[in-house]
Amino acid sequence: MSKDRSKTSPKNTPKNTGDEDQNTVGTQQKTASAIESSIQGDSDVDGSLSSITSKPSHRRQNPPAAGLHIVATPIGNASDITLRALDILAQADMIACEDTRVTRKLLSIHGLDTHRLLAYHEHNAESAGPKIMEALNSGKIVAQVSDAGTPMINDPGYRLAQQCRDAGISVHVVPGASAVTSALVLAGLPTDRFMYCGFPPPKSGRRRTWLGAQRHIDATLVMLESPSRLAASLADMNDVLGPRPAAVTREMTKKFEEVRRGTLAELAAHYASAGPPKGEITLVIGAPEGDGVPDAADVEARLRSALATESVREASARIAAETGLPRRDIYTQALALKDALEK
Repeated sequence: MSKDRSKTSPKNTPKNTGDEDQNTVGTQQKTASAIESSIQGDSDVDGSLSSITSKPSHRRQNPPAAGLHIVATPIGNASDITLRALDILAQADMIACEDTRVTRKLLSIHGLDTHRLLAYHEHNAESAGPKIMEALNSGKIVAQVSDAGTPMINDPGYRLAQQCRDAGISVHVVPGASAVTSALVLAGLPTDRFMYCGFPPPKSGRRRTWLGAQRHIDATLVMLESPSRLAASLADMNDVLGPRPAAVTREMTKKFEEVRRGTLAELAAHYASAGPPKGEITLVIGAPEGDGVPDAADVEARLRSALATESVREASARIAAETGLPRRDIYTQALALKDALEK
């Protein structure tokens, strides 16, 4: 159903009175108080927002263009949402979201209608995708959001955007919060060149091979990690990437935001002792010093450690992947070292 977006005629617009101004201020104060309450912890958001208007005062009269709007949402602090994002979300005919509970809470905080939500994530893309495309093909305004941050940055959305481009449907971006750029700002490491790597593999063997592919990248690395795997991942990073400065950012923009800086070895030791931290984790790791190629002593030490539990073939394959050195050369060195150790 189309929306009534007609403008109010100036001659029919009632004049403001002092009482109305006071009421407006009161509503704004209640809204600000509710937002503050929602970002200080796991408070009962629904109960604190009963007095917020469902028609936000910032809403523009001109509707956004039809098509898919990729909308960034806050990564923790609900008040970090942009005015343009609120405008799009207020006027969208459909809002595709990862988790309807998360998005409903955000919309409620800002006084927006919550009855236009459709769950869209990697597990239901095949069933939900056609419904979204049907709306888009009929000229509707569809907003897509993730639970936090910018969609398609480690979140769903790529396939939907690609389908829109293939069908000639306009795709728009509404930029905003991102854990990647926020962590870079807080880490205190060079930001002129960086690479976002996503989540490392959960198992140590695959993770070390994966890290080996990042070893020679001359840039600051940004990764996400689960709190339960943080200590083990940091230890693998120290072994594979070598001694580098790093920062662990946690709960960014929230009440208990924390940034812990140190070398990879220091951070690994801290979290091995302290246990898994709470909250969302983003890692920032400094670029390699020099050319990043391990010296002969480093390679031999790695092989000695690997040969204690692995065959020559397995050890040489893993160390070659971690160091980026030719597998044949590592295999030859591993054979010689294995013979020497057995004598």
